[in-house]
Amino acid sequence: MRKTTRPWLWLAAALAVLCCCLAGWLTWQQSLARSLDDTARRGDNVLQLAATALSGQLDRFERLPPLIAEQAIVTRLSADPRNPGLVAQANDYLSRIQKLLGATDIYLMDRQGLTIAASNHDTDTSFIGGNFVFRPYFFDALAGGAGQFYALGTTSGKRGYYFGAPVWVAGQITGVLVFKIDLDAIESTWSGGDYAVLVTDPEGVTFLSSRPDWRFAAMHPLTAEAQARIATTRRYADTPIGLMQITAEGLHRTTPVLRIAESAGAREYLQRDMPMDRAGWVVHVLIDTAAARASALTLAILAMLAAGVLGMVGAVVWQRRAALDERLQVQAEAQAGLERRVEERTHELRQAQADLVQAGKMAALGQMSAALSHEFNQPLAAARTYADNAGVLMDRGRMEEARGNINRILSLIDRLTSISRHLRSFARAPGQKLSHVSLAEVVEAAVEIAKLCIRAADATLRIDLEPGLPLVIAGPVRLQQVLVNILTNAADAVEGLADRRITLTATCVADQVLIRISDSGPGVPEGLAARIFDPFFSTKGVGKGLGLGLSISYNIVKDFGGDLSVASDPGACFTLRLAAAPTALQEAAE
Repeated sequence: MRKTTRPWLWLAAALAVLCCCLAGWLTWQQSLARSLDDTARRGDNVLQLAATALSGQLDRFERLPPLIAEQAIVTRLSADPRNPGLVAQANDYLSRIQKLLGATDIYLMDRQGLTIAASNHDTDTSFIGGNFVFRPYFFDALAGGAGQFYALGTTSGKRGYYFGAPVWVAGQITGVLVFKIDLDAIESTWSGGDYAVLVTDPEGVTFLSSRPDWRFAAMHPLTAEAQARIATTRRYADTPIGLMQITAEGLHRTTPVLRIAESAGAREYLQRDMPMDRAGWVVHVLIDTAAARASALTLAILAMLAAGVLGMVGAVVWQRRAALDERLQVQAEAQAGLERRVEERTHELRQAQADLVQAGKMAALGQMSAALSHEFNQPLAAARTYADNAGVLMDRGRMEEARGNINRILSLIDRLTSISRHLRSFARAPGQKLSHVSLAEVVEAAVEIAKLCIRAADATLRIDLEPGLPLVIAGPVRLQQVLVNILTNAADAVEGLADRRITLTATCVADQVLIRISDSGPGVPEGLAARIFDPFFSTKGVGKGLGLGLSISYNIVKDFGGDLSVASDPGACFTLRLAAAPTALQEAAE
């Protein structure tokens, strides 16, 4: 019997192994696809934040060059560029404006591209006397447009984004005023994590990157036309342009997957892109797929183990049924033989026959016990091996390795749930139309966005909204912008203090809703309270803002038909008065 059943046992074992492998492979494919989808969505969030930060930095300075180009000292010097007295005054003025606004450099060029005044006139890398007629921002502005260009400075060797504005005198363009700003601060915020952020110019060269070794390198070989344009504009001065070592390219659905050779070995990245048409840039986010693959592999192994356990249970049940059938068959044959032997032999032989039956029963029981022992020893041995490995890891203090994958999976589920619910709402372009807005929902979204600044200041935020508040007449995204601005200002005000409290309350008074945001900071001096909402007025240090946030917030609230005021009690207390929606008041009364 054993000889006839053994081939079937081998076939069953082979089928069980095949089923385990198939279960692991299917689980690997499906879980990897889901993990890569999650990675792509996380890349889109990072991409949106990076592009928003870049756009915000450009927006801060885009309208300033035309304003400065209209100043009297600038137009006078542009009309009389060889007047040494005007040159000295313009140098001093540009130096002061540069420090006030936080620009890297501000300089004035004549129609031939010769720099005649600069904020860095008293430094070793002064632009005065330099000719930048080859820069696109110069001839775009000279043609009456707004010049913008990103490049390495040929004099300073530093990266910068340039804004050029024409200087008009008596209806004619007599020169070009240029702002140069630094984007390194934004680049420094991209470091860390399992992703890399990089920005490429119109020719495909990376000029901003969280990975220094990818800076000034192209993702693909440059064409001769692209090399000629870079040389003509001297965008990167004398810096050689490298090439990223992309060894393989593929697709996950419609998302590119790149394999890049690095010093520590090749790594695979999922690539998400977003164009910035205003500057001709493309923002890229490359996310390492190692975590996604590790998660998929873990699930595949678990699926194989589960399939293996089910297969072993099925094998044990099948073997017990087979052994029972075999034992019944043996017993039936023994019974038939015994009956034949009773007829053929004497009573003495019956005892021998009984002994033989008992021996056969013991042999069958021994055979069945050996088979069961073999089937149970395999999982017991595997369990012992796992226990021994766990003991070794514990002895070596590598507890985090055991729980690392689970913690990463739980952490990923929690972050997406949270920027998709709130940033999607914040990234949406705000509409100008007023509507009936739920204040509680706007406060929740604003607090979620301002939470980073509040946490950085180590401040505590208390929120007290009166129950049953009516809807207010406002624009939800713009109202959220006002609350975020005031909350982040409050976080800046209490940073470094012993008492770091911020309080947000909302009450209904007659047909208005009053929102108060107060902090435990030093407050607003009485002499400055009347100017706090003026454009370009700020109590912060140089380089920490243009002083436009409260002015913009004031005008937004005025657009709502409301009012924004400030008082010191003793810290700063901002009060927003918004009109309650009539339908909301009726519902509250009912």
